[in-house]
This record gives sequence, C-alpha cells and structure tokens, in this order.
Amino acid sequence: MKAFFGRPWAQIAVVAMVATAFVAAAQTPQPAAQPQQQERQEKEPAKDEPITAAPVDPKTYKIGAQDQLSIRVWRENDLSSIVVVRPDGKITLPLAGEIEAAGLTPEQLTVKVTEALSKFLNKPEVIISVTSVQSKRYYLSGNVGRSGPVPLVTPTTILQALSAAGLGQWAKKGKIVIMRGTERIKFNYDEVIKGKKLEQNIYLQDGDHIYVP
Repeated sequence: MKAFFGRPWAQIAVVAMVATAFVAAAQTPQPAAQPQQQERQEKEPAKDEPITAAPVDPKTYKIGAQDQLSIRVWRENDLSSIVVVRPDGKITLPLAGEIEAAGLTPEQLTVKVTEALSKFLNKPEVIISVTSVQSKRYYLSGNVGRSGPVPLVTPTTILQALSAAGLGQWAKKGKIVIMRGTERIKFNYDEVIKGKKLEQNIYLQDGDHIYVP
C-alpha cells in the first residue's frame, strides 16, 4: 500500500475519485419540502374570509323566509356560519338552538342570538348581516329590456325599476300598469320624467308586478 500511494500517478487518481464523488453528491436532487402540506394550505379557505353583505339597512330591513344570513361570533369559528331562513321563519344555530328570524331586523336578530349564546359564553360578540335577499322581490314583464323577478333589496320606485330594466323600443310608456294584489296602479313614464304628476312614482312593495304594454 505504501508503494502504491507513494507513486505520483496513484495520488492523482485518488484525488480524482474523491472529487467525482463530491460532485455527484452535490448534484443529487433533494426531496421537495412537504408538497402535500403546501397544497393543503392553498386549498383550505381562510376561516376569517370577509363576507359580502347585501346593501340592506340593518336597522329597518325585515328578514324573511329564504333570506341568506351571515352569523359571525367573534373568536368562535365553530359557531359562525351561513344560514338560510327556513319557510317557517326560523334558523338553527349551534348552542343557540332554534331562533325565530323572520320579521326581525338584522340588529334585532343580533340581540336575540347574543342573548341565547350568553347562556354558554362570556359576553359573546355577534355580527349578523344579510348576504342575499330572497324573501322580497318585484316582477317585470312586457316590453322591457330585462323581464322576470328582481330582488327588492333597497327602497325602489317605479321609475328606478324601469330605468334599471330598460324599456323596449315600442313600449307604450303612458300605459304602464303596476299590479298589486287586486289593485291596478297606472303609471305614465313620459309624465314622470318631465317632472309632472310625480305622486304616481310610488315605492314598490314585495310582490308588485310591473307590466309594460
């Protein structure tokens, strides 16, 4: 062995072997750092993701059946949820149980849910908002640009409804009728836009049907 390593060409061969092994180790691909964990984090939605509320007044809007509500309990994700008011006007929440929601404003319902949760939590902070109005709507038909049901989210006049829907080219603007139950209310579009007889530009009610001949 002494004779082998004592020769110059043998020493060069050993150095070359060590260098080759070092380069090969450096080029070996390393496993990706926890790819499954990264993929899981990308797919999981954030629990505190903001909820878009419908433009209703929480002090005056009356909740109805089929309305969608966002129930947020501060620092209690398990108690926070999106619920739809049942046909009987009630909602069911964890801990709070069954609560009558129809006929209440979001602010009134917030107080009611807070009182129910106070039996189990210390000073719960509850935020309730309407995310989708489905209980109140009016209808458009006839010679209009867009017909069908329209959610009645905010106070809306006949003129506002017609402006949003658009009138057909051959619409008889002076003979528009609003059907409200058994009542028939006449509306003259041309007069109102000219500032005449503005009293006929009333606010729509839930279930009103605007017909444009």
